[in-house]
Amino acid sequence: MISKNTIDTVFETARVEEVIGDFVTLKRSGTNYKGLSPFSNEKSPSFMVSPVKQIWKDFSSGKGGNAVAFLMEHEHFTYPEAIRYLARKYNIEIEETEQTDAQKEQANEKESMYLVSEFAAKYFQNVLHNTDEGRSIGYSYFKERGFTGETIKKWGLGYSPEEWDAFSKEGISKAYKLEYLEKTGLTIVREDGRMADRFRGRVMFPIQSMSGRVLGFGGRILGNDKKVAKYLNSPESDIYHKSKVLYGIFHAKQAIAKKDNCYLVEGYTDVIQLHQAGIENVVASSGTALTPDQIRLISRLTKNITVLFDGDAAGLRASIRGIDLILEEGMNVKVCSFPDGDDPDSFAKKTPHDELVKYLEESPKDFIQFKASLLMDEAKADPVKKAGLIRDMVGSIGKIPDRIQREVYVQEVSRIMDISEQILVSELAQVSSKEVAEADKKFKDERKAQAMQVVPDMPDAPQERINILDRVERRIIEILLLYGDTEQDFEDVYIKYDEFGKEFEHTERKSYKVYERIYLNLQEDEIQFTNPIFQALYKAITDHYFAQQQVQAGTETETATATGNFLNNLPPELQSVATDIYMQDEKYNLHEWEEKQQIPVKHKSQSISVYTNEHIIDLRWLLLGRLIQDLKMQVSPDADNMEILMAVNDYNGLVNYLSRKLSRLRSSFY
Repeated sequence: MISKNTIDTVFETARVEEVIGDFVTLKRSGTNYKGLSPFSNEKSPSFMVSPVKQIWKDFSSGKGGNAVAFLMEHEHFTYPEAIRYLARKYNIEIEETEQTDAQKEQANEKESMYLVSEFAAKYFQNVLHNTDEGRSIGYSYFKERGFTGETIKKWGLGYSPEEWDAFSKEGISKAYKLEYLEKTGLTIVREDGRMADRFRGRVMFPIQSMSGRVLGFGGRILGNDKKVAKYLNSPESDIYHKSKVLYGIFHAKQAIAKKDNCYLVEGYTDVIQLHQAGIENVVASSGTALTPDQIRLISRLTKNITVLFDGDAAGLRASIRGIDLILEEGMNVKVCSFPDGDDPDSFAKKTPHDELVKYLEESPKDFIQFKASLLMDEAKADPVKKAGLIRDMVGSIGKIPDRIQREVYVQEVSRIMDISEQILVSELAQVSSKEVAEADKKFKDERKAQAMQVVPDMPDAPQERINILDRVERRIIEILLLYGDTEQDFEDVYIKYDEFGKEFEHTERKSYKVYERIYLNLQEDEIQFTNPIFQALYKAITDHYFAQQQVQAGTETETATATGNFLNNLPPELQSVATDIYMQDEKYNLHEWEEKQQIPVKHKSQSISVYTNEHIIDLRWLLLGRLIQDLKMQVSPDADNMEILMAVNDYNGLVNYLSRKLSRLRSSFY
């Protein structure tokens, strides 16, 4: 595991505006930067980066966080991958926590294999571009396939020379160990000790992980020798597992997330040709039948898959077996086939961009419609075959975990095949597991019960009260985050009595840090937030301020560092809420209301003390209201309720007093 010291160094060194600037065009806007959202299509900027607080916020999607959060959202890195990416960017040496000797050896071995694979990728590219054999054979092949020079470089395509051990000798000469050349499958060591290159005489397709590391290779032979496999993949290794890898995922991940759909094809050239044609949300199963792990990899980016099939009928029947697997993983699947004789590669090559986009948008069919259209022609004249087709469709429906989707598809099959729903439901119960059948029955029973149920009139006041309370608690957290460390003069109004016993109000002014004021008031009344997220955030914020109490207020950079450190140490669910509050306060600046639209914005900072007092009293007032309601519920006609009623009366008097204070505060603020 990466050491805490390394993670801290990464957070201290990485600048959020520099990290995001590698992916998004940012323009200065006051003390912040703004740009177009990388998570949605928009014309007006709703993406803001704060160098002072070292956070970002995308107002169009609601996403936000620090530099690591951006990489996890935009690049779909895991947390360790994001840390390693930043460490490489800022040349930070990664320290690993205490590990056993076996763990250290395994980690070092994997890293060595990654380095060998990355060396091999560069070697094959160099041979392709800078040798006579590479240019005349490999480069010519890629050009014949219609790939541009830019595409060839983008995908790192290469060529392995015909010479028996050219790559292996080059690797050894560059001090790469034969052990790792062999473990990655790039070199084959014969019984007599001689080395042989696995991919000699092939054009090379590097296979990358989602984070861009080279895991293995696919190699295509260019001759017509039928005794040799046309395509050859790297063997399974500690870094390359075919069943867990999708070809093109590194280049496609952003487009898949943005389009909320993934096109799934069979071959390397299908992927590359579609990307070159402007369809970038496409991947291939990397030389293996589709697996659950590959589907789950896509599900990190989208729940929608469109399978693109070749036009020949034999290929279609063979490929639709993967549909059930996609359905079983809870994904939505559509199917698109190409005209007979075409595959995604050839169709994309000859079709203008606009027509290609239109075809891919309009041609996909629901998997039920696709199966029906594919098999109905041969089944319609044969009742037995038709019955088999219906069972096949019902079998696919049984794979779907969602009950509502299953019922919708049952209705669809009933309509297409002209067969009653009742028979289909019965068939579904037979082909599905007992659990699925019971779930269907339970769902239908619940739906009938809901249809017959008379909903009683329920007072909506408690629900509204909870909503208001949640908003007030959020406002107090907002005050703590934005102004907690500022010093303010606060007014306290006390009820006193003169020498004649007449009541009067006495006002005192005292200076507090805002967080101290809130803490003391809430402690005095032993108040806890009702929302557990806000309670946890309140504790984290006050702990942070008290820990910083001895630190002298510093420059803006020091303030930014303190804010960044505070956010980085929060759990993800708290970090998300805190970032949202920080950046929501900057939203008016994003749209330049005052400068360009001439709309004056009254900032809370102009009356922090009043704003703080108002929300503390608001919280007390709402909680008192809840307490009074709880006491009233305890009143019983068979008991002596005097003590309870006296308490209610006292609390009502306090509520009235707080209401008067709130009225005065609001009139002064607004």
